[in-house]
Amino acid sequence: MIARALPIPAYTQEIIEGLTSPRKALPCKLFYDELGSTLFEEITRLPEYYLTRTELEILETSSQEIVRTAGSPAAVVELGAGTARKTATLLAAIVRRQIAVKYLPVDISPSALGEAKRRISAEVPGALVRPVVADFGQGFGFLGELPSPKLVLYLGSSIGNFDLSDAIAMLRAVRRQLLPGDCLLLGTDMVKSPAILLPAYDDARGITAEFNRNVLRRINREFGANFDLDSFRHLALWNKAGSRMEIYLESSRPQKVTLKLTGTVVEFGNRERVHTENSYKYNRSMILNMLSDSGFTLAKSWFDSRKWFGLHLARA
Repeated sequence: MIARALPIPAYTQEIIEGLTSPRKALPCKLFYDELGSTLFEEITRLPEYYLTRTELEILETSSQEIVRTAGSPAAVVELGAGTARKTATLLAAIVRRQIAVKYLPVDISPSALGEAKRRISAEVPGALVRPVVADFGQGFGFLGELPSPKLVLYLGSSIGNFDLSDAIAMLRAVRRQLLPGDCLLLGTDMVKSPAILLPAYDDARGITAEFNRNVLRRINREFGANFDLDSFRHLALWNKAGSRMEIYLESSRPQKVTLKLTGTVVEFGNRERVHTENSYKYNRSMILNMLSDSGFTLAKSWFDSRKWFGLHLARA
């Protein structure tokens, strides 16, 4: 039997450079294969993971005011939509105001987008759902092709996965595809006690740890690698000076890993770490500066009852 060659993933160079650099790192977009998307949905329901609940609280209490402030969009585009679990509340408020709206959920995971389309089509009949499978690294040209006024959603504090300079560059790229008066609704997790933050990224059941290690499982599958998942420990650390949670996988022993697809051999020392994700936590001045530097003007912010999470409407 002839072995079938593995396809070369588009992000191969990122993987090789990340694993062979002095400070090993992997892009967090690798989290969201089919299993990763399922695990993340499970994370959002964990008692320790407050982010989804607090953002949903804001949407449930403030969607009508958000829509009044934003106006009447011809199209709503959600970047990193996932399964769009929280978005129905906002779309329903828009449909009550204007009967119908085009909704384009954008994500790197086709399986998550399939669930998003089923959910929104069932819960908000006035929303015309058109999923877009995309990697933001390829740009936001599709935004410029849509009618204005547009409302772009970037919820869930996904912006927090970017270093501050990269976050501004990403928002500037979005801004270049918008017309004056188009709006951005940005979700941010706010700075709070490490006693709240740390369990949110290292839950008692170990679901977040499994989600993190799934990056290695995916590389095993797509690159023919031989990562021993049990020899990598999930590590979540609060960096106060950087105002971010830092997520790592830490090798429990010296080991070598081979990626057959590329012939790459990666050596790990005992307790050597691979950085897999940052999650920045914001204060008001950080948010104002980020939006201003990106070409947006903040119109209004909404917070949950404990001010743990914020939604910020900004105009291009």
